[in-house]
Amino acid sequence: MEGVITYEEFTRAIVNSPRHVGEMQGDEAAQVARNVLNFFGYYDRIIDNVLDPETRNMFYMLEDASLLTTEREETTLYDGREWRVHYWLFRRDRIAALAEAPAEPLRKVEEEESVYEMDDSIWERSAPGGEGE
Repeated sequence: MEGVITYEEFTRAIVNSPRHVGEMQGDEAAQVARNVLNFFGYYDRIIDNVLDPETRNMFYMLEDASLLTTEREETTLYDGREWRVHYWLFRRDRIAALAEAPAEPLRKVEEEESVYEMDDSIWERSAPGGEGE
């Protein structure tokens, strides 16, 4: 088992994820990180059966953000039936890379700002082939 993923590291990875995991920031990202880490504890993988539907949806969201992945193990039971076990795993390389990246501040649109208050020339058509032809 490699080093333990810390709460701070996982929170930064969530905030810096490409999709911002549904634009999650600050407290919400920290809460998700805490919940996920509580399931994993000090282990690299957990079995899918321990998750309730709401938590499983959160794990799928983190999988879409490339922070978690799944694997499947198949075994043959004594009576000959195949049994599949599904696991969730951290993508440690991706989490480490995202945790080290500087956070991108999301641009907030000011209330006064409006596309309709911009320069009217952006709404004018230009003649084919360039200006003034």
